[in-house]
Amino acid sequence: MKSYKNTVIFGDSYSTFLGYIPEHYAAFYWQDPTPHGVSRVEQTWWYQLMSETGSKLILNDSWSGSCICHTGYDGEDCSETSSFVFRLDRHIKNGFFEKNRVDTVFVFGGTNDSWSGAPLGELQYSNWEKSDLYKTLPASCYFMDRIKKACPDAEVIWVINDGLKEKLTGDTVKACEHYGINCILLENIDKLPDHPTPKGMIQIKEQIINNQ
Repeated sequence: MKSYKNTVIFGDSYSTFLGYIPEHYAAFYWQDPTPHGVSRVEQTWWYQLMSETGSKLILNDSWSGSCICHTGYDGEDCSETSSFVFRLDRHIKNGFFEKNRVDTVFVFGGTNDSWSGAPLGELQYSNWEKSDLYKTLPASCYFMDRIKKACPDAEVIWVINDGLKEKLTGDTVKACEHYGINCILLENIDKLPDHPTPKGMIQIKEQIINNQ
């Protein structure tokens, strides 16, 4: 089975677990009885994936409720808080990718961009202005460009949730093709109500492994 070796995750609620993400980040999963049934870190998709493949998670940069772009729920400006783009830029600025060997980067986002009604915009592969990064598709392209340049020797794997807006999913696949990024489209993930159950977490892990 393939090892992902030194791994970084950029994610949203699906990839959180309290105590395993940066301290001030919002977590969705924690060690309490929950309606979705996930109450142990060992049940998360990423913990199972790292354990079963002999990989090492060096950073789980996941924030519950976060969008890839700078526009959050109710139009909130997340350009200096939770957006995937801001978090990536901060790590680049702080030299994280220069100080750490990174073999694999998982990007598992877009769910909140779809749910929140954030503007999608259009695919844009260069010449980004800050205003462009408040739209999901330009922001996704920007993120892909930045992560590929920050980690030129790493494999970038973009995981797309099922049930998202058709344009968001379809155009994200096109962007992944443009940047040479491995794109995994999840299918029929078990959720309650909108977040993975223990079964759903196993399905995510298995679909990632089976698409490698």
